[in-house]
This record gives sequence, structure tokens and C-alpha cells, in this order.
Amino acid sequence: MSRLQVVSGKGGTGKTTVAAALALALAREGRRTLLVEVEGRQGIAQLFGTQALPYEERRIAVAPGGGEVHALAIDAEQALLDYLQMFYKLGSAGRALKKLGAIDFATTIAPGLRDVLLTGKACEAVRRKDKAGRFVYDHVVMDAPPTGRITRFLNVNDEVAGLARFGPIHNQAQAVMSVLKSPQTAVHLVTLLEEMPVQETADGIEELREAGLPVGRVVVNMVRPHHLDEDTLRAAAGERRADVAKALSRAGLGGARRGGLAERLVDPLLEQAAEHAGRVALEREQRAVLAGLDLPTYELPLLGAGMDLAGLYELAMELRKQGDE
Repeated sequence: MSRLQVVSGKGGTGKTTVAAALALALAREGRRTLLVEVEGRQGIAQLFGTQALPYEERRIAVAPGGGEVHALAIDAEQALLDYLQMFYKLGSAGRALKKLGAIDFATTIAPGLRDVLLTGKACEAVRRKDKAGRFVYDHVVMDAPPTGRITRFLNVNDEVAGLARFGPIHNQAQAVMSVLKSPQTAVHLVTLLEEMPVQETADGIEELREAGLPVGRVVVNMVRPHHLDEDTLRAAAGERRADVAKALSRAGLGGARRGGLAERLVDPLLEQAAEHAGRVALEREQRAVLAGLDLPTYELPLLGAGMDLAGLYELAMELRKQGDE
């Protein structure tokens, strides 16, 4: 399984939640996972009920089997200081540049530089080894930018490598792309069974493939259960009033006479059933579109109680179960 798992998706599809659940699912049986945030929204801290994440790796959860999830909110300015120290040994001079505002200025006027630093830090965590030569983290999960800009975000180092033909910048960009465009990486896209998210997912997959970036799986999030069987769905679509009224009467909800309780319940019940039938039909259409993408697909349920830490563990178990099938 790929060591760098990148999670993207259209806004509102729950990509941060899926990234967090994936990190928990991967951190099992003693494994260590690093969950990385790059957008500065502190969404990971909110999900796990912790304080805002600093620019340092800290443990935020223990997975079943004793595995650990660590988290890091990557700050572009701090990452640039790391970069300056690593390649140019600037040390205190780099900190002086920060005080003068030069680093903030540089990352503001060159947005591509910010993406280089964010992806570079994540790839450094993927490659990092301890003194015994073992990888520090078994997996790194990145809560990445939305689908609309994920390809440019991940591919920016290719552009930098082309502009800087030699030297540390070129070498660093090449090292990052050697990870991002290798089997070590998988880019997963999160969607809902709705037309716009599915179309954006299809477009994102096409862009990733054209850029030579490795696409992983499609994760269909917040899937709602189907409460009606096929016969009932057809009945709802056909508005079989008389049959519904008789069924209500047999259930003890009053006689089927005009104006009775059973009669008064028919219209709202048919309306809700028709709405449900329409949603089921739409979801079937979107599943067909997703099937045409020729990618493995996971489905995660909509949790009626809302999302909390217990919900994350539930989704993690669902991901593990589907991954083992």
C-alpha cells in the first residue's frame, strides 16, 4: 500500500473527515501514521477534539491494536525556515528574515513557492528514517486542497524543477516529484452521490492522470440508507393512493373512508416516498458515472448522530473492512 495517501475532494464532501478516518484505519497493529494538514484551517484539531495543531508532530489518537496517529499542521513560513537551514545553513539569519517579514513576503508574491514547501515537508516525512534505518512513519496521510486545484498543487515541483535547472532547489523539487509520481503515493478523491461533486471528481481524475500523478480510490462519503424496497419505490413513483390508504387502514390507522386518518396520511407519505425514490434514482445515475471511472470505490455511511471521535473510529473501521475485502 502506498506510503503517502493524499485525500482531496470538492468542498463540502467531507475530505478532512475521510483523511482523518483513513489515518486511523492505517494506524493499526502498532503502525504509526502522520496526518498532515496544509490549508491552515485546523480541521484536524476540531475533529479529534484537541487544541490547535502547532508546527510540530504530536500524537493525537491511538488506533485499535496500539497504532498511533500523529498530526502536523504545516506552516509555509516555518517550512521555508527549515528549507533555508537544511540547504543553506542560514540558522539565525533565516529567523532574522522572518522577523523582517521577508519570508511572508516571499510566500505571498510566489504562491507556487508555498505549495512547494507544503508538499516538500510531507514528502520529507515519507522518506524520514530513524537511526536504525526504519521509516519513522508507516504512512503519511495528507488532507490536501480541494479537487479544483489538487493537480497544480501536487505538480508544482515539476514546474520548479524545470525553472531551476540545477542546484539545491532543483534537486529538492526532483526529490519531491520522485515521491509524488511513484507507487509510494496514491491520490484519493472524496465525493457525494450528487451530480456536481461526481462531475468534479471525474474532471479531477482526468487532470491527475494527464499530469502523471497516481490516482488511488474514489471515496463516496455520507451515503444514506435506502428505506424502501423496489416494489415500494415503484408504488411511490406511480402514486397508488388507494393501495396506500388500504395498507394504512390494515395497520390500524383508521378506516380508509374519506377524511379519515388513513386518508389524510396518504398525500404526505406519497410525497416523502416519491422524494426518496427520486433520490435513489439520482444516486444510481451517479454510481454509474463513478463506475465508468474504472477505479476502486469505497462507500462511507452518513452518521445520523453527527461527527465526533467515536464517529471517526466507526468510519475508520468501515474503511478497514472494505480495504480487506
